[in-house]
Amino acid sequence: MKVNSGSEYSPEIPAVKYAGATMTASRRVLRADARRNRDAILDAAGELFAQRGDAVQMEEIADRAGLGVGTLYRHFADKHALRAAIIGRRFEQMTFLAQAAEEADDPWVAFESLLYGYLEAAEPDAAFRFALLGPEEPSWADIEEQKVAFSASVGRIVRRAVEAGRLRADFGPGDFVLVTRAAMANMPGDGRWRRLIDLQLGGIRAGTRG
Repeated sequence: MKVNSGSEYSPEIPAVKYAGATMTASRRVLRADARRNRDAILDAAGELFAQRGDAVQMEEIADRAGLGVGTLYRHFADKHALRAAIIGRRFEQMTFLAQAAEEADDPWVAFESLLYGYLEAAEPDAAFRFALLGPEEPSWADIEEQKVAFSASVGRIVRRAVEAGRLRADFGPGDFVLVTRAAMANMPGDGRWRRLIDLQLGGIRAGTRG
């Protein structure tokens, strides 16, 4: 029987396709491993930052994560980058919260929902509070995408409340940062931050003075 030597039969093609599929699968495994390692590092850093603040060393974080120091440094150059990543992970969650608050019909309800929701999420998260309020600014450039997404939603909520006459006219997104940082500086503390926010809301809500 004559074997067709034309283009209809090419044994190399299945081999090439198989090699390509294998390489693609390998890359997927590597990406999955990298994600798991990154998450393990952030979990370990969060635990240690919450316990000991900036005194924690990178080697301790790697050890807690069960990884080598080299793996840690491949993901994060220093503690500033780690702090930024912890903030970025929380900001991703906060963005969903802010977007949900935007759906409220009442602009003031939207603002309060955002404010209290943000702080209630921050209260049990000592690592996030340390990362945000620590002795030095985190590496914001590393989490620009998360920061921009969250800030945009905050800005829309604040502007809507101002334009509706529910929030004092000179209040801006930067003031939201000041208010929340002041509240977080009083955490934990048996809910003292709630008293602080109640007092501040009395000063920033439009039409409450005079």
